[in-house]
Amino acid sequence: MLELAGIIIFGILAQWVAWKLKIPAILPLILIGLLVGPVAATFLSEDGTKWIEPIWNGQKGLFPGDGLYSFVSLAISIILFEGGLTLKRNEIKNLGPVITKLITLGAAITFLAAGVVAHFIFGLSWQISLLFSALIIVTGPTVITPILRNIPLKKDVSAVLKWEGILIDPIGALVAVLVFEFISVGGDSGFTKTALIEFGKIILFGTTFGFTFAHALAFAINKKLIPHYLLNVVSLSTVLLVYVESDIFAHESGLLAVVVMGMVLGNSQLKNIKELLYFKESLSVLLISILFILLAANIDYKELMLLYSWKTAALFACVVFIIRPLAVFLSTTKSKLKFNEKLFISWVGPRGIVAAGIASLFGGKLLKDGVPGAEYITPLVFMIVLGTVLLNATTARFFAKLVGVFLKSSDAIMFVGASNPARLIASYLKDKGKRVILIDSNQHFIQQALDADLEALRVNVYDDELTDNIELNDVGYLLAITGSDAVNQHALQRFSHDFGEHGAYKLATSKELINATPKDREGFFTPQDDYINLSEAYRENPEILTTKIENETEYNNILEILSKEEKSIPLFIEKGKSIYLVAEFEKANEPKENITLAYLGKSIGDSYKSSSKV
Repeated sequence: MLELAGIIIFGILAQWVAWKLKIPAILPLILIGLLVGPVAATFLSEDGTKWIEPIWNGQKGLFPGDGLYSFVSLAISIILFEGGLTLKRNEIKNLGPVITKLITLGAAITFLAAGVVAHFIFGLSWQISLLFSALIIVTGPTVITPILRNIPLKKDVSAVLKWEGILIDPIGALVAVLVFEFISVGGDSGFTKTALIEFGKIILFGTTFGFTFAHALAFAINKKLIPHYLLNVVSLSTVLLVYVESDIFAHESGLLAVVVMGMVLGNSQLKNIKELLYFKESLSVLLISILFILLAANIDYKELMLLYSWKTAALFACVVFIIRPLAVFLSTTKSKLKFNEKLFISWVGPRGIVAAGIASLFGGKLLKDGVPGAEYITPLVFMIVLGTVLLNATTARFFAKLVGVFLKSSDAIMFVGASNPARLIASYLKDKGKRVILIDSNQHFIQQALDADLEALRVNVYDDELTDNIELNDVGYLLAITGSDAVNQHALQRFSHDFGEHGAYKLATSKELINATPKDREGFFTPQDDYINLSEAYRENPEILTTKIENETEYNNILEILSKEEKSIPLFIEKGKSIYLVAEFEKANEPKENITLAYLGKSIGDSYKSSSKV
């Protein structure tokens, strides 16, 4: 009881420390596992026992017999199912050739090259070498996201790394499963007819069970055959059922089945998909915390000593400094990515939970079956996982600056609200070369924004998913212009630190316009207007108008005219290549000459129409 409670407590504590330090949780979790496992047994315990013994040895331990590997199998099935839920067909469709090549050509290069290197450096059999290389194909969002979260990068670079990590997990797991199956049934002859038959059974039963049960569960949820309070636990039990049943019909097909099930459910018209995702995400965090401590603690000191050789350093160097760059550069040939961006993507390739978990699972099974070289699988994969995470976590920010992909200025603009006026203003800024992102919980508004070729995300500002999106690291301005005063106020309070580095502004409420002094209005999107005025100006003339201003006197006169016009609102000041909100321009004390004023609503005469329309 004490051991189990300690694992959970230390696991969640490690997750909190990782969040606080903005590092992947894998790092403190593995270190804790090694400390309470092989390190404690070798250096800290008088009788040479581990503080936490994952496998029952007759005196102490948590799991008897194969219990640990059964628990690992079920835990990984839940983690992979949660990953499958996040794969949206429409998002994958728009990823472009770079990510497609990375998860196909790049994965194949890593698989073949790492297998060859492991074979010749460690002298492992081809089967064991290829199993090792299959396991290190994966990167994983759980390790990449914390590393990139505090590094402002171009959207393209962040997107490539994020989506590679999401998509490569199930692909790498599938390749590892298939290689393991070949080893298990092929014997000394390798790729035998029996192995090919088993391969076909894995594909057949894995996809069939996953597809069938996904549609059955979606039907039951949408038809309200499952009460709301049982929704999450029924879904969890269905995932476990699919894994176990598929595994009975075709050994090791369960992992494929749960990935397929997750992908089908994630792309179905499921009304409770977000609630299901939040539950599975929380469960995955708990399982990852337990798994890493257990698996690291299960490693013996003699297995660690297998790594005490120049061969380990040579293998690690080949994987990180040769194979990863080779895979990235060949996969990004003829792409729009610049050389320094390719170099950074090559540098960031940490391995995660899928690699470590499946390595322990398969390594233990092969070791039990007496397969030569199986003792190297778990320690070698853990070495790659710990080494790449440690390397990337400590050097990614410095390397980004070194190669010139670190954004010195976060000048992208986030709009909270995607209404008609917001889309019009966003289109104007986009035409001026700015990156603009609109967020809203209204699907109709979001679809209209996407149809207008604007970047838009359906997001509830009361959720935390925005701060987890590494593709928004270059946002430096926050404009809250929804029709809800409460939403605007919450958006500034919650997100101004993350996305308002250069300024966070909101529309004023009618009460604020009456009672606030000019100084109090510095954080307002427009100094003298609320959402009602903004909407009326849009209805008067749904186009952005501009007028040139020669000197300060003319500037003051035009602002006075606009303040008296009920249906005209000043928006931006253009000075050279810079664009300011009027309130921001006033505060900057820039010379008020040779500038252009952009405004919305009724024309004041000396103006011309912008091409920006919605």
